[in-house]
Amino acid sequence: LDQAFEALPAAVIYADLSTASARHKQQLAARARERELAFVDVALMSTVPGKGLSTPSLAAGPGAAGYVALLGQAGAQVEAVGPVAGAAATRKLLRSIVMKGLAGIVIESMRAAHAAGLAEETWANLVGQFGEMDEDFLRRLVTGTAAHADRRLDEMQAAVELLDELGVAPIMTRGTVENLRRTPDAGLPSLPETPS
Repeated sequence: LDQAFEALPAAVIYADLSTASARHKQQLAARARERELAFVDVALMSTVPGKGLSTPSLAAGPGAAGYVALLGQAGAQVEAVGPVAGAAATRKLLRSIVMKGLAGIVIESMRAAHAAGLAEETWANLVGQFGEMDEDFLRRLVTGTAAHADRRLDEMQAAVELLDELGVAPIMTRGTVENLRRTPDAGLPSLPETPS
């Protein structure tokens, strides 16, 4: 935005497709207002390769409606999520916590599986588990944590020991241990009701 700032005509739509925090997007929107630019916070919600313009995305900010209309003419799948910059970024980052965290934990598990000589078996087990995942499965992962936090904490502490023994840094697994330690005091988040 700073590089293009002086060259942009007033009232032009300026879309920022970078991944950044909501606060950063709000700062960009404030800077854009100095030139009366219609700022748009755009969040790409899926992988782009193979999808191109049909990659689902969200748009927020003062220029969101104009951006959606303009890109819609080109066949893009863009959903406006409000006039406040940062609303799209927030939605993307909430999803990223899971998707990038999931990638990280699978990588950690597979590194350990290779070190233990169990890569193929472990991979097949993970594929089977993820293949069964639906809303009920996901809900049980969360709601079952309160009732089983102590046992799961013991299990994950044993997993940290295993990773250490195998020479794999238990970065993600230590995070799980810390999360389980906090569960009795912090409680669990409420989940949306399943539509009937």
